[in-house]
Amino acid sequence: MEHGGDLSLAIERFGGAAVDWLDLSTGINPHPYPFQPELPLSAWTALPGRVAEEQLLSAARRAYAVPDHLGLVAAPGTQVLLSLLPLLLPDGACAIAAPTYQSHKAVWLREKRDLIELSSVYALPADAKIVVIVNPNNPDGQLIDVKSLLEIARILGERGGFLVLDEAFADVVPGASILPHLGSENVVVLRSFGKFFGLAGLRLGFLAGPHAIVDKLSALLEDWCVNGPALEIGARALRDTDWQDVTVRRLVDEMADLTIALSEQQLSVFGGTPLYALAGLRDAKGLHEALARRHIWTRIFDYAPTWIRFGLPGGKENLQRLVDALSEARGELQQSGKRRRRER
Repeated sequence: MEHGGDLSLAIERFGGAAVDWLDLSTGINPHPYPFQPELPLSAWTALPGRVAEEQLLSAARRAYAVPDHLGLVAAPGTQVLLSLLPLLLPDGACAIAAPTYQSHKAVWLREKRDLIELSSVYALPADAKIVVIVNPNNPDGQLIDVKSLLEIARILGERGGFLVLDEAFADVVPGASILPHLGSENVVVLRSFGKFFGLAGLRLGFLAGPHAIVDKLSALLEDWCVNGPALEIGARALRDTDWQDVTVRRLVDEMADLTIALSEQQLSVFGGTPLYALAGLRDAKGLHEALARRHIWTRIFDYAPTWIRFGLPGGKENLQRLVDALSEARGELQQSGKRRRRER
């Protein structure tokens, strides 16, 4: 499965060292949570303890507004959690709101489930037992309102099915999460820690849902699945609401600057969240490669050849570097286009 964030392919094709590159291929906060590196020695030397795990889950329950009647489990990243969902949820066809994060499709196909790709979540197939929605969606940022999601959950519940919501980017869109509104609906919710807190390498994620599902998942994960430093840092960051509030405002401001810069370079920004902007142009692959020759790595999509996604540059200097590279790359592509037309 191809993901953003791995510079090895870029370096192999376009040269340079990792330090030379501006990596805009992910939706990870470029301003990571400033945790203190002086963790207790026991976080590194002792097996993860139950008290530390309970403190992490308590902090996550408050931060994500998980109702008391729902279960909550932590894991080494949401990638692990979503890969286990086909083993936990009822048999039957799975419908996925597409296009979206491709790992969801991959894990259900791997388990030989019938898969339906939905162009609209408002027209559920009659045979769908499971519906998977990334909300806000990756890569276009489409947001489904909570009322509509609860209605979808109600319909699926009557079929004995489940709604799966991946809220990986909900931290930066206040009011997007369904969690505070859940009652007895058959809904499981994935929450990613690394994207908003900018600590993707820590590998930490959560799943909230009915206790029957969470208990089965916990048994599959077994003991000590979250490392000691992740327990310690995760709990600190999730409790730090002041940092979270300031950071959301900062990301919104920086995304506004990025959107303006892209528009001034004649890219049509038509989607995204405060962590990434999705733009369209005729030759997205050409621009992607022209930027890569300047050691700026973006994200393109096989299923949408006119789409290119930009993560936040992380500051004015990096934004200016992107603007300069875009100007040069666009000029290069225009000259290349003129040559091709002359050769016809």
